[in-house]
This record gives sequence, structure tokens and C-alpha cells, in this order.
Amino acid sequence: MASLDAVVELIAGRLRRAEPRRRVGTYLRGLLAGLERKNGWTLAEHAGAVSPDGMQRLLRTADWDVDGVRDDLRGYVIDELGDPVSGVFIVDETGFIKKGLRSAGVQRQYTGTSGKIDNCQLGVFLAYASTKGRALIDRELYLPVSWTSDRERCARADVPDDIEFATKPQLGTAMLARAHAAGALTPASWVTADEAYGQNPGFRDQLAEWEIPFVLATRNDDVLTSPDGNRRPAKVLATIAGARQLITDPDTEGCEWERRSIGPGAHGMRVYDWTAVALDAEGLPAGWGHWLLVRRQTEPAEGKTVRELAFYRCAAPADTPLRELIRVAGARWAIEECFQTAKNEAGLDHYQARSYRAWHAHITLAMLAAAYLAVTRATEHAREAEKRDPQPVGAH
Repeated sequence: MASLDAVVELIAGRLRRAEPRRRVGTYLRGLLAGLERKNGWTLAEHAGAVSPDGMQRLLRTADWDVDGVRDDLRGYVIDELGDPVSGVFIVDETGFIKKGLRSAGVQRQYTGTSGKIDNCQLGVFLAYASTKGRALIDRELYLPVSWTSDRERCARADVPDDIEFATKPQLGTAMLARAHAAGALTPASWVTADEAYGQNPGFRDQLAEWEIPFVLATRNDDVLTSPDGNRRPAKVLATIAGARQLITDPDTEGCEWERRSIGPGAHGMRVYDWTAVALDAEGLPAGWGHWLLVRRQTEPAEGKTVRELAFYRCAAPADTPLRELIRVAGARWAIEECFQTAKNEAGLDHYQARSYRAWHAHITLAMLAAAYLAVTRATEHAREAEKRDPQPVGAH
């Protein structure tokens, strides 16, 4: 794992003392080992320790800059997987099923992890995806009001006094702000997220202020304003044939619906019909367009007679082609693959940490381990591609 040594060296400046520096390397190797579970006990046993005390101390109290490692992780992913043409930033949350009431942020709440209301923690994440690969690059633990309104409970879980309640869209905006401040998120980037973020005005307005194009899912009853000033629900706008396909796209000129694939899924290629409806662009940067992107099933689902629709609110430079909005809409599923990989291969959800700091420490190291795997795969794919199609001598 010589390359992993290089990753540990990359973050060495955040690990001022030798003991946490050594233990972080051991922790990362344990996360990448073929262990059935990757918690304090199993990671300690893998390292040859007689107790999990050292691993627990690394997460809870050891002197290292957890957020600094997060920043280094983001830079590592952008440097290795970044692509100005295909890159997309994705915001979403995932759940961590827990027992008991002491883990920071835990309560009964809905999580897509189990598909129901469960006793769990929720983490909001930022991922980056391009044609080179995809990886998680930032994270925040969601603290419900039941926690932030009880400062004694927060203190018992080591939640800092300055941490107040923040909605999931606010946490997503904070992570995007860090990427923007670091120069990773630029007007050449795209942002996509599900309807919890797409229906949040503050989330959309901040992206517009930064001039970052976006494709954000929204609900069928989201009331939107047309260029003529009329306000209608998304599902009504999708039926107005005269308003459709107002995006300049030579591939689809004159078409009401365009059939395109957004890549492979669990059951084969994900192929849908797509169209776009022009919206009022007030409040957006000069020269931008605003659209409702509509996705329609190619055939009704089994037992149904109507093809289901999905909706996305999009904003970008006015000459953006429809196919680009479709590409970004399809990229949102990459974060689900990131969650699956990080949980299955890097122990993202295997922790036994209860404190606020320990959660962020474990999650950050698990994300770094998963990013190492993503970069390694990307490097191998690039080598294989070069073998199949080597550059001619003298080519530039």
C-alpha cells in the first residue's frame, strides 16, 4: 500500500504529533482490510493492539486537525478526479442506524437507509463525480432540534457550544461554501441535489449568487413562474406543449420529448424521455436561463397506465443544451454509489463513536479511505485505456 503511505503523508501536516500520525495510518489500513466489521475493537485487533483504547482516543481526543484532513481530502479528490467538463458536485444525506439515545444527533427520524422512520443519525454529505471517478469530499452531522435545544445533552456528546440548529440545506450550503472558498467549486462546475435542497430558496439563491449552474430535483406541486408571469405547479407546466423544448440544442430541435440514457442502473441502462419548460429568470445572473426539466418513463410501470414524471429546477447560461441538463440530472445517483462503496469497502457506517467529534473523525477517515480506492481505480482504468489505445510517438 505504498500509495496509501503517500495519502498519509499528504495529511501529515494535520497530525502534529507522531502518535496520532502513526495511528491514522493504522486506522486507514484497517478500514481497507477485509474485515467483516470495522469498529474500534476489530481495527485494534487488526493492528495487533490488546484493546481499542488507542483507536477510541484517536477519534475522541487525540491532537489532530479533523477538519484540516477533510480539506486535504477534498483537494486530493479534485486533484486526482477533477474534470472541468464532466465534474458535478452532489449533496445528499444518508442514515446510520443506531441503538440507544446517547450518540450525537440520534433520534427517531426518516432515513432512506432503511426506507422508514428509524432510530438513527443522519449525515449530510458532499460528493464530487466526473468521468474519472466519484468520491465523498465533505460531511456534516445533522443535529435535530431535540438536540440543539438541550445543551446539557449536547455537552454530554461533546457537541461544541457554538453549534446551533441547521437544516440539511443549510449544512449542504456550508459544505459548498467551503468548496467555493477553496477554489474547487467554480462557475464551470455543476451542483445537483434532491428535492429537499431543490425546494429550498436559500440553497438555490446561494448557488445563483456564486454563479454556479444547478439541476435540482423538485416536487410535482412546486409552483413555478413562467416568463409571462403566470404561476403554475410543475405537473401542469409539463403538459403545456407550446412551452416545451425552449432550450437551444441542435440534436433535439423541433422535438417535444427527447429520449436519452443517463447511464447504467441496477436493472440496465436508465433511459427516459425528457423535455424542458422555460421559467422566469428573474434573480439569476445576467445571460442565464431558468427551466423546469421534466423526466418521463418510456413505458408505464407494471400495473400502471400512466408514465410517471420527475421534475428538476435548472439554472445555467442561456445557451446550455438540453443534453447537458440531462447529464447533470443523471449524475445525482453517483452519490448513492459513493455511500454504498464507503459503507461496504471503507467502514463508513461501522463506527461505535458516540461523540460529535468522534463521528466527524471516523467519517472523515472512512471517506479518505474510500477516496483512495476511487483514485486507485481511476489510475488503473487510465493505464488500461492507455494500453488499449497508446499515444503515437510524437503526439501531443
